[in-house]
Amino acid sequence: MFQAPYPPWDFTDRNSFAFETVLRRWPVILTGIIDNIYCRNHDLGVSLPSKSEEEKATVEVIIEEGKKIISKIGEVKYDMARDRVLQPIPEDGEALTDVYNKELEKLAKKKQNTWLTVPWLYSECYLYRLIRSFFVQTKHWKDYDPFLAQKEATFQKSSKAIYQLATTMHELEGDKHTLASDPDNLKVIFKEMIQMCLWGNATDLSMLTHLSHDDIQHLQTVGRDAQAARAEYILKDDQEKVWQHLTSLTGKEDSRVDFVLDNAGFELFTDFVFADFLVTYTPYVSKVVFHPKLIPWFVSDVTPPDFKSATKSLLSPTFFPQEDTPEGAPASGASEESRQHLYEMVKRWESYIESGVFSLSVPIDSPLGSSDAQANFWTSPYPYWNMKELAPELHKSLEDSSLVIFKGDLNFRKLTGDVQWPASTPFETAIGPIAGSFPILSLRTNKADVIVGVDQEVADKLDKSGEKWRYNGKYAVVLFQPRAT
Repeated sequence: MFQAPYPPWDFTDRNSFAFETVLRRWPVILTGIIDNIYCRNHDLGVSLPSKSEEEKATVEVIIEEGKKIISKIGEVKYDMARDRVLQPIPEDGEALTDVYNKELEKLAKKKQNTWLTVPWLYSECYLYRLIRSFFVQTKHWKDYDPFLAQKEATFQKSSKAIYQLATTMHELEGDKHTLASDPDNLKVIFKEMIQMCLWGNATDLSMLTHLSHDDIQHLQTVGRDAQAARAEYILKDDQEKVWQHLTSLTGKEDSRVDFVLDNAGFELFTDFVFADFLVTYTPYVSKVVFHPKLIPWFVSDVTPPDFKSATKSLLSPTFFPQEDTPEGAPASGASEESRQHLYEMVKRWESYIESGVFSLSVPIDSPLGSSDAQANFWTSPYPYWNMKELAPELHKSLEDSSLVIFKGDLNFRKLTGDVQWPASTPFETAIGPIAGSFPILSLRTNKADVIVGVDQEVADKLDKSGEKWRYNGKYAVVLFQPRAT
């Protein structure tokens, strides 16, 4: 098993984002779950008088189970604030309980098993798996996603950027045949698409705990001017290498791109757009596979139900209101023409899903908590370094891919082990044994302490500036590692 020559990021550095996470972010997220369940229980309580006696009995059980979940999450908040020992995850019948508990036993032997001594990557993964166990141990809350309402609300606030991108894709349709024979123009559009997909990650609900509607709109700004302005904030940019790799796929049958997904909502939409561009407007890619998480994960990560509902929401005439919901906010600006562009594009995506051009790595109807030999690995606490040993079926599947795109911050942390690499460490070094197994593209806006592939002088200058460049979401990296030849 690969071991990095540097320690993992943890909570000992009081100036790190890891410490800010355990001190501020996690309590906000946990309080949000409590509020969500409380509101659900309240609504159920209001409905009781209209229920039959049999229905009342069921609703009362649901409310009581909800109260127990609230109590357990409250205990986690209490223990976290007092640096208490992490408790083993109960045997709840779902995947990876033994994996987490065995790792916790190892940490206990090192006396690194309290909330402020455990490695950050392990503790954050543990937290979401522990939360999942509270829901699994009930009769009526097993299929409940406590983050769903938050994901949907943020998605609905993304209408302006969504309609704009739909119109952009519509404009490509007229140039479809000429683009395929004009690699230079195709390359220009490809770079716009990859930046769009990169910055779509700006909408991360685990980070945006205090941002307003206007802040979210700003983060999702799309268009050439916005992308040109943001290009200077890409600290390592391998777009040229990725393009050269894609063009090398010319003439190959069944070239496949895999997206290891990050956030639902707007970011998933941008992933769809990028995938659509690759299979519809380039001659290089014939199939796209999307990899979700099987449990509610890091607040906003894509689950199978999120993936399935995305196209339905986009096609619904009422999902995006004529005006954005917050009082006084600007109109969505969607003309009938823009709505038609979105409809046509999403119907194409549905046809791709039906025909298998787009597919989910697990059955699209998989409920929350499903187990899958390949997909379980994404919600384990492990870095991706040892995928071949720990998830051989997944590794073997990805070896058949022409390009594996790892979206977002957590996937970057897992690719690099979330350890304290020097910023100038080559990406190839930081991803350890997985380097060369299959072509890897990491699209990551910086939202955690770990960073690699950046010129040391640039990193030193940013460090001296006092700017929180490692995790404020303002900077990004586009990192590519080819398959070993």
